[in-house]
Amino acid sequence: MTVRSTAKPHPHRQMLALATPMILANITTPLLGLVDTAVLGHMDSPAMLAGASVGTLILTQIYWVCGFLRMSSTGLSAQARGHQHAQTQSAAVLYQSLSIALVLGMSILLLQWPIQQAGIFLASPPSDVTTHLSQYFEVRVWGAPAAMFNLVLVGWLVGQQRTRTVLIIQVVGNVLNGALDMVFVYGLGMSVGGVALASIIAEYSMAIMALTVALKCCWQVPIDPAWFNRAARKVLLTLNGNMLLRNLALQLCLAFLTLQGARLGETPAAINAILMQFFVLIALGLDGIAYAVEALVGEAAGAKDKAEIKAHTYRGLFWSSVFAVGYALVFAVFGEEIIALLTEHSALRQAAGDYLGLMILLPLLGHWCFLYDGVFVGLTRSGAMRDTMIVSALCVYFPVWYFSREAGNPALWYALLAFLLARGITLGAVFIFADKKQSLVKADS
Repeated sequence: MTVRSTAKPHPHRQMLALATPMILANITTPLLGLVDTAVLGHMDSPAMLAGASVGTLILTQIYWVCGFLRMSSTGLSAQARGHQHAQTQSAAVLYQSLSIALVLGMSILLLQWPIQQAGIFLASPPSDVTTHLSQYFEVRVWGAPAAMFNLVLVGWLVGQQRTRTVLIIQVVGNVLNGALDMVFVYGLGMSVGGVALASIIAEYSMAIMALTVALKCCWQVPIDPAWFNRAARKVLLTLNGNMLLRNLALQLCLAFLTLQGARLGETPAAINAILMQFFVLIALGLDGIAYAVEALVGEAAGAKDKAEIKAHTYRGLFWSSVFAVGYALVFAVFGEEIIALLTEHSALRQAAGDYLGLMILLPLLGHWCFLYDGVFVGLTRSGAMRDTMIVSALCVYFPVWYFSREAGNPALWYALLAFLLARGITLGAVFIFADKKQSLVKADS
């Protein structure tokens, strides 16, 4: 393990030093898909772009749901870093999490045909698009094990406070992907399959780089069979199972917004696609703060330092609030310009502009749940994350939409704002209650 400096950095500076690389990494991540889109968009047939886009969507939805791997490995890695036997505990978390990632990655490979057919059934694309979808998917799916490994390795490195390393790996992977796109498509004429192959090589390259760094930290620790016994598996399955249910509940709400907007017509669906970019923008910064909080709170939890847990939480709330106010001001001043960048259709610009008031409220009401998600990931309190997500969905999101549905498409955004706020309030209440009960460092069993 890296020898820690005895000089302790300023707490606020430490948090920003961890958050900034993750914010930059978040910005670079969409570039992989952007390069693929640009290359495919210049091919002879639009069906190639459409097919690859649907194929990408199928896999990214699966990978997003499997994001519980990233969250659980971050929390456990951060706690291991604060443990008395940090090196041994960190190695145990790494190997345990990688074993789960391997099982999931191989499962996706084994189930690739039914996954592909389910995606085709749900998307119902034209026959020419389906052809290119299959060509893309049947190559790209072989990157699933690397994608699962990357989720674990990014989480583990964040927990070890190696966020700069994560940024470097992401940038190298994205540059490699873009370069290989050009070589395979324009140099070798490999079309859709070439774009998929470039993505696979980039994914495996990032996994190898991250794994090399992780193993360098843990190579002195021999693997202990007890890390994989029944008791250890039960703890990991409970933690990851709770995170999975939490992700599915969140995905249900976001999918409902998209599908219900589509049922309202072409214009509401297009408006929602534009407005979701505001959500993506706030996630860039707020997720960065949450990543830092995960690492710092987790380390304090591993050391069973309740005072530090609270201190990191409230410092995180400060910076989360700063980012939220900053986003709100940017949306208030430049909201119309942001919409103009996203669409050239004047009717859509005007229609989306009517929602700017809600977009200004979005970071102010939503930053609480981003922050407390980070706190509870660090604490590995997955049961609380699962329960508050489900309660917020069933008791707030859908009721608010139902009782305001006469308003049409805005009702979906009223529901989303209420949902985000409810998640922040419920997680905050659980945190306060756990603090009063002296149980902040007690992980879910």
